[in-house]
Amino acid sequence: MGRHAVLIIGGGSIGERHLRCFLSTGRAEAGLCEPSAQVRSALTERYGLRRAYAGLEEALADAAAGFDCAVVAAPTHLHVPIALDVISRGLHVLIEKPLSTTMQRVDKLAQAVAETGKVAAVAYVYRAHPAVAAMRKALAAGDLGRPLEVLACAGQPFPTLRPAYAGTYYADRKQGGGAIQDALTHVVNTAECFVGPTDRVMADAAHLAVPGVDVEDTVHVVARHGPVLATYALNQHQYPNETVITVVCERGAARLEFHAHRWLTSREPCGPWRVEQSFELQRDDLFVAQASAFLDAIEGRAEPLCSLADAVATLRANLAILRAAEQPAWVPTASIPEATR
Repeated sequence: MGRHAVLIIGGGSIGERHLRCFLSTGRAEAGLCEPSAQVRSALTERYGLRRAYAGLEEALADAAAGFDCAVVAAPTHLHVPIALDVISRGLHVLIEKPLSTTMQRVDKLAQAVAETGKVAAVAYVYRAHPAVAAMRKALAAGDLGRPLEVLACAGQPFPTLRPAYAGTYYADRKQGGGAIQDALTHVVNTAECFVGPTDRVMADAAHLAVPGVDVEDTVHVVARHGPVLATYALNQHQYPNETVITVVCERGAARLEFHAHRWLTSREPCGPWRVEQSFELQRDDLFVAQASAFLDAIEGRAEPLCSLADAVATLRANLAILRAAEQPAWVPTASIPEATR
């Protein structure tokens, strides 16, 4: 269907990754919207961009650019208003995760998507992992029986992997910072794609080790996904970089080892784990796959990897976990208001 013209909104580390990976698909040309002249100049030179803008209005008003889609990689609290602006101009949109830091105007975004027919997807990149897709398909097929429980454990040396974190959004919950909105949200979204949306949560969270910030770097959650019980444990200071999600079923269990790029099953009482599939992947591969999947969606060839509705469910879980971390009680996700106008 020809090459797409994609506007990357935000030139930070994730914006640059989207820029690089959309170009790597061979299916898109890219422009950049980034207020920092220094960042804008560096990325323009590095990727040979023909179009770069200091402001969103300037970018969206450039009819000659012919943008048909955009990636919102601005700070999280700006995602929804920018996405609304983009969709109102007739563009499809891929929004970085999480969708927002509040429910404010999320209903308006859903309404705009429904009225315009534009594709709105959210960049929960774990869903682009072939092991996630394969395990999800196997669970849906019911070979292991009904899911009963989710056990998720994740951790990484965040300061080593993201050394500039203290000067970014991460230091401020209001901008989407902290372990719950930055990292745990990926794990919860993946579990939700396996067993359905979160209904209620209890949580404990604390800042234990990551220097230079005071947002939580460690979080433990007990949750319900309908009849499925779940526990999540995540930190951003341990030396091993590991993410493991186990779904315990009636007749066995399935396990995702994200860091090892594989999924496994156990099908006999006291039996061993058996590797079902493993994959050789570099980090950019998932983002290239995500970009290709988004382009497939706007061409009508596939559904979005993570729909707006899926991302709204995870946003409710995020907000419920944040609330539960401040109060020792169950917090139903349904208690998160539809919108704050």
